[in-house]
Amino acid sequence: MVDLHVVQGERELAKDCRSLARFELRVDPMPASLPKIEVTFLIDANGILHVQARELRTGKAAEVEVRPTYGLSDDDVARMVEDSFTYAEADVEARLLVEARNEADTVITHVRRALRQGAHLVTPEERAHIEAALAALTTARDTTDRDRIREATTAMNNTTEHLAELMMDSALKGALGGTRAREILESP
Repeated sequence: MVDLHVVQGERELAKDCRSLARFELRVDPMPASLPKIEVTFLIDANGILHVQARELRTGKAAEVEVRPTYGLSDDDVARMVEDSFTYAEADVEARLLVEARNEADTVITHVRRALRQGAHLVTPEERAHIEAALAALTTARDTTDRDRIREATTAMNNTTEHLAELMMDSALKGALGGTRAREILESP
């Protein structure tokens, strides 16, 4: 299930904007980063906002109609714009921290999966080095130091390069293991 939140405003984070609607798109469970969701916004002639979300692989869709319950006064609009300028730097920093944490979460998930699937491909020393980098990234991810999170993410990526190469080599050997594939590769 994917929770969609439609907001209005000029701020970097949704929590600082005006909530217009929420709706759910029910999709079958998939591995992280596999679902591809397209969101479409359409305002009709009556000023009603139609928001549709569709998972591109399965075609499953959900839609919400946002009817204006009340408009914003000129003062509200002016305050929202002024707040966007007043908090611009802090908002950007907050968004960049969220993005750094999300990237760290993705890397942590992939490294854990790679260690489960390819632990036999690396030496115990290399595995220990990867696990130490993973622990450092996990610790950094829980801080508010964006630079530390990015540095730990980069270090994790560098530490797992060899494991990634070995896993790719192993996958290619498995895919090319058939006689027919070997014949194709060896032919002039």
